[in-house]
This record gives sequence, C-alpha cells and structure tokens, in this order.
Amino acid sequence: MDTKPLILLAAGGTGGHLFPAEALGVELIRRGYRVRLATDARALRYSGLFTREMIDVVPSETVRSRNPLSLARTMLMLGYGTAVAFSLIRRLKPAALVGFGGYPTLPPLLAAKLCGVPSVIHEANAVLGRANRLLARYASAIATSLPGVLDRDPALSAKTTTVGTPMRPAILAAAAVSYVPPQTSEPFRLLVVGGSQGARVMSDVVPGAIERLEPSLWQRLVLTQQVREEDMARVRGIYDRLKIRCELAPFFTDLPARLASNHLVVSRSGAGTVAELAAIGRPSILVPLPGSIDQDQFANAGVLAAAGGALRIAQAEFTPDRLASEISALAGEPARLATMAASARGAGRLDAAERLADLVAKVAGI
Repeated sequence: MDTKPLILLAAGGTGGHLFPAEALGVELIRRGYRVRLATDARALRYSGLFTREMIDVVPSETVRSRNPLSLARTMLMLGYGTAVAFSLIRRLKPAALVGFGGYPTLPPLLAAKLCGVPSVIHEANAVLGRANRLLARYASAIATSLPGVLDRDPALSAKTTTVGTPMRPAILAAAAVSYVPPQTSEPFRLLVVGGSQGARVMSDVVPGAIERLEPSLWQRLVLTQQVREEDMARVRGIYDRLKIRCELAPFFTDLPARLASNHLVVSRSGAGTVAELAAIGRPSILVPLPGSIDQDQFANAGVLAAAGGALRIAQAEFTPDRLASEISALAGEPARLATMAASARGAGRLDAAERLADLVAKVAGI
C-alpha cells in the first residue's frame, strides 16, 4: 500500500478549473505526493494528468435559476453529492483537499469540513466566485491568483495568500518564447479567440473591423481566429474577399503555442486567459463577457489593463470602428506593443504551482 500523503483536488469540469488543478497536481507529484481529482462527469472528456483511474466523480449541480423548484432540486443534488464526497473522503483519508472553484467543489469541500480534513480554496478571478464565497468561511486557507481580492474582508484576508494561477507545462513552455514586436514593414500576426461563450461576438465584430483597416495593413495581416461552425461560412467569405491570410477553426488544441507566436490577442477575459496572457507576456485587447453577476471578467481585464498589458473594451463599445482603430494604432507602434508585452509579463507568476504547493503542504502539515 502506498503510504505517501494523498492530496485530493476538487474542480469543476471546465478547462478554467481543471488546468490549474492539473498544474498543481504535476507539482505535488514531483514532490512525492499522490493526487486524485474529485469533479463532475464533464472532466472525463479531458485528457492530461488525470487518467480515469485518478478521477472520482461526485454528483453536483449549479444554481441556474431562482425558481423555488429549481433551487430545491439543486440543493438536493448538492446534498447528495456531499454524502458521496463524505464517503469518498472517509475511504481515501487525504491529508488535505484543494478546491478550484465552481459548484462541483461544494460537496467535496463541505465533506472535508465534516471529516476534519484541512482544505484550501483557490480563486482565479479578481473577485471571489459564488461557490468560493460560500466555502471561504470553512476553508483552512484561501489562495488567490490576483492581489487585493479579499482586502475588504479582514476575517478572510487574514487567511489569504496571493500565489498566482498554476500554469500547465504548455504555458510554461510558451512563456519561454520572447516577444519580438513586428516592424511596420513586417507581417502582423493577430490571434482572435473567445471561448464557447464569446466566439459569436468575435465573428460579428472582427470581420467588420478587418474590413475597415487600410489595405496596406491587409497585406501585412496574418490572422488566426476561433470561429463557431455556424459562423464559419460568412466569416471566411469576408476574409476571402479581402484576400486576408487567415486560419479559422472552432477550436485550437495548441492555444498556448499560438498565444506565444502572435503579436496581438483579441479575447474574452476569463481568469485562465488573463493569467496565461500575463504568464506568456502578450499584448491584448480584452472584451469582458457582459451580464455576469460578479462581473468577474470585467475585473480580470481591469487588472491587466491597469498593469499596462491590455486594453479593456466593454462589449457595448466593442464595435468594428473601435476595434479597427485600436488594431491600426497598435500595428503602427511596435515600441508600444513591446511595452505592453513587458507589462503583461510583469503581472504574471510562473511559480504559482510551487507557491500553492507550499501552502497546501503547510495546511496539511506534511
């Protein structure tokens, strides 16, 4: 029987939660610990560190509506998930549990509290998410990616440590690629990504912005854009008419390398995206997803904008004219691009996995 300490990681089944969990898992294994992942069924689709044998699926549910019946159903599912997690923790006897946000972390973290197992929650956004807000009082320690997240709450700030966002190996490799700004006679490489929720607005706005650029910039432009299948024909039609060199796809499996190889990135501002832009050090135009309760993407983009590494444009102001103006200005100012890249890089933390592993070991007493 393996007697090395076990650290149980809990994360929602999306990349924004799973990637930092994977990065921490890599570091913990390097230090000689065992790791397992408690998550929802979505995580079974992801490849990487966590093989099927390392994953424990815990039932969960997200609050989707204020409807009393929907809320009751959610509470019942979370209660059932907590019972499953309680049994799991009693069987595995982990030295500590680390949660990475999302409602699927609620049952494992609550069960850890009931079992007397120390826990750490990690918040990747510039504001505390709803699940982490519920768990914060029960956690032994809180780790944040960005400074100042809990400065207004003395009770919680006392047990908070800023560690950054743990980065998977592909991001660390991309971070080693130096940024070389394009001179005004050289190709200008533009990457446009938006994630599953953001790709539609990029398809609606970016082609019109490219159309408004000066023809001399069309000749320099090398465009890579994430485009949903249903938008592909109309977006490609515009770029073909303008004779733009472009690569369009619904999803890029090698996104870290693409971030490193481009001169400017236009994107949403999810926590993972902002952390990766900072770690790699690339200039960006960030368009926060509107309408979220916590306005987390607006706050995330604000951190990078305040550091000088990004331009933040609210979606209501994200028009073809505005975007064309910003792209034209940046393409003509290589020194400004270089400064933005350095500023973004200065806001990044490449040692976040090590910092978080140190905190976990301290909390676990191992």
